[in-house]
Amino acid sequence: MGRQVTLFVSLLSLGSVLGQVSYTIPEEMVKGSLVGNLAHDLGIQTKRLISGKARVYSRDSGEYIELNRERGVLLVKERIDRETLCRQTTPCALHFQIVLDNPMEFYTVTVQITDTNDDAPTFKKSQIVFKISESTAIGTTFVLESAVDMDVGINGVHGYQLKPTDNFALKLQNNVDGNTNVEMVLQKPLDRERQGQISLVLTAVDGGEPQMSGTMMIVITVLDANDNAPVFTQRIYKTTVTENSPKGTVVATVTASDADEGLNSKITYSITNAEDEGKLFEMNKENGELTLIGDIDFEKVQNYQINLRASDEGGLSDSSKLVVDVQDINDNRPEINIMSKSNVISEDAKENTVVTMINIEDNDSGDNGKVNCYISENMPFILKSSTNNFYSLINDNKLDREKDSEYNITVTCSDEGVPSLSSSVTLTLQISDVNDNAPVFERSLYEAYIVENNRPGVSIFTVKATDADWNQNARVSYILEDSSVNGVPVSSFVSVSADSGVIHAVRSFDYEQIKDFHFCVKAQDGGSPPLSSNVTVKILIQDQNDNPPQVLYPVLTGGSVVAEMVPRSADVGYLVTKVVAVDVDSGQNAWLSYKLQKTTDRALFEVGLQNGEIRTIRQVTDKDAVKQRLTVIVEDNGHPSRSATVIVNVAVADSFPEVLSEFTDFTHDKEYNDNLTFYLVLALAVVSFLFITCLVVIISVKIYRWRQSRILYHSSLPVIPYYPPRYSDTLGTGTLPHVYNYEVCRTTDSRKSDCKFGTARSQNVLIMDPSSTGTMHKFQNEKSILDEPDSPVEVSEFLIEI
Repeated sequence: MGRQVTLFVSLLSLGSVLGQVSYTIPEEMVKGSLVGNLAHDLGIQTKRLISGKARVYSRDSGEYIELNRERGVLLVKERIDRETLCRQTTPCALHFQIVLDNPMEFYTVTVQITDTNDDAPTFKKSQIVFKISESTAIGTTFVLESAVDMDVGINGVHGYQLKPTDNFALKLQNNVDGNTNVEMVLQKPLDRERQGQISLVLTAVDGGEPQMSGTMMIVITVLDANDNAPVFTQRIYKTTVTENSPKGTVVATVTASDADEGLNSKITYSITNAEDEGKLFEMNKENGELTLIGDIDFEKVQNYQINLRASDEGGLSDSSKLVVDVQDINDNRPEINIMSKSNVISEDAKENTVVTMINIEDNDSGDNGKVNCYISENMPFILKSSTNNFYSLINDNKLDREKDSEYNITVTCSDEGVPSLSSSVTLTLQISDVNDNAPVFERSLYEAYIVENNRPGVSIFTVKATDADWNQNARVSYILEDSSVNGVPVSSFVSVSADSGVIHAVRSFDYEQIKDFHFCVKAQDGGSPPLSSNVTVKILIQDQNDNPPQVLYPVLTGGSVVAEMVPRSADVGYLVTKVVAVDVDSGQNAWLSYKLQKTTDRALFEVGLQNGEIRTIRQVTDKDAVKQRLTVIVEDNGHPSRSATVIVNVAVADSFPEVLSEFTDFTHDKEYNDNLTFYLVLALAVVSFLFITCLVVIISVKIYRWRQSRILYHSSLPVIPYYPPRYSDTLGTGTLPHVYNYEVCRTTDSRKSDCKFGTARSQNVLIMDPSSTGTMHKFQNEKSILDEPDSPVEVSEFLIEI
């Protein structure tokens, strides 16, 4: 699109610059389009526009044009529609000022908007209607509406076209005000009977590029003149009416047409016969229907000829003839008579057994009296004709009451008349039952569950069998088949209800003794002879949490107290011992968890929730008590949960003499006392006892060294073996008690002996016999205590079981 620029600049004596610039742009430019380079056209630098805060000043044009200071150009701010802005006014222009500060200056800008062909010619109405008589004279003029185009100049309305031009031509007249009158002139006579309505299209086009147009529909209704007589559609009409037709039957409808319209086309129908036809038939003068008003009989009259007349309101008329043929009808239906019939037939009846005999009669003659009979298809019966008009109903296939217990057999008899008449009768036949079906269980194998410790007599499960037979033959009884479970009759375990099939528990079950068993149930019907079938039922005993955990280790045997040794140098995570327990229940009822219930020092030990391992959770210090007592509770995962409690005694010491005095306390302390006073008193007693014990131990050690040969000889002294703890850990030690074999070798001199035993691979374990006086002995892992190889020896063996 072209843009014209006109620049006018003049200087004022006051020092302000007053300039004028003019631009020409087309309408409908997109937002942001360039209007003109204002800085270049006015000779102003862009930095002056920025420093002077140049702006557009206008009361009504600022919304269309904006100034870009950085580029010094005028841009389209909003899309400009010339028709909305100026309508038909030309030229169309925007006037505004560019104002600058420091110093103050302003420039006048004019932007002229040129028209584009963006509007098509339009008519005020999309359709106009004329009513013109077919007798209107040629040359008659009809004024049409002019089109309006919002565009101006060459883009405005340029011309008109009228199509089709068979009857009318277009006439244009230019007025002094520049407008054009549009007229339509009749140039060919109208014929309403040929074309009652004419549709014309008036098109207005403009001179733009591309050319645009608008249309208006002209609908012309041609008014009638009475210049046509009525005309029947046929010269002779023929119809048929059957005898015995009821009064009011429409025999025929005649039609005449009149090319005129309105009153000129209104037709009246009438009968012109003066004989019997006028008494038997009546003509509807409005619609031409011929109606029967009397009784007609084919045997009396075979046809009638009726003269007809059609007249319009102008006196013009036409005539025609209607020939009515009377047709004989088949007006008698076949009659079906039941001669003999059976209501019940056994399902094991032989084929070709006669069920029913019937006789057929029809009073008509000829083909109307010929009768054919048949029954429904897909039935185990056929209808057999024995003699003329006699039929027998017999079975031609095997019967099955379980498939169909009753048949509704419809016998239909039709004659050969046109149209054919028929009659029908329905025979109901019951199929009696025989015992030909054994009971059938719902499943081939039943599985039922019952929780142990049940109440005897409780219902476990229900077996169900059905018999396709009927009545007594379908009455099912349930019988428990003889069998045994682990040598015990199954009747000692369960019973079955003969009528309902409900299986009851005879005894209370123990999952730990029996987990499942199976047996057979027989279903027998009440037929003669009876039929039966068997099914296997498997009963699965579900475990209940009825057994508490059993602690395998540690275990008190013979009144001895087991104490686990923990050196004071033990690090964090040191494995003290492992509580081993089992649960004879199964499933989650046997899932065991270990918890530390009570402990002398809760901050020192912890127990593994799943494995029962007791480990240290911090570094053992010298301040920790020598004697530690831990109460571990073992719980299963049943509902409700069952538990067992075990007490683990731990001695925190590096040598046996340090803990000698503590062992006597292990045998007598049964439970902890949380009373603070008790602990204060106990602490005082323990300190005193330890002091005395230390003195005793020192003296004992001195005596022990010169009396080594007599230690094993005196059997009355308590024996404290040195053996590994009984638990399973990552080192591979077992979980069940071990048996240690000891060989004691003694010479004839009882003061000289030799002791051999298995080597321990774990921590120390102390056992204190309550009957001892507190003296403790340690078996060291040495080859011998006293070694005198030259002495003859006497060997004896004893077992210490852990």
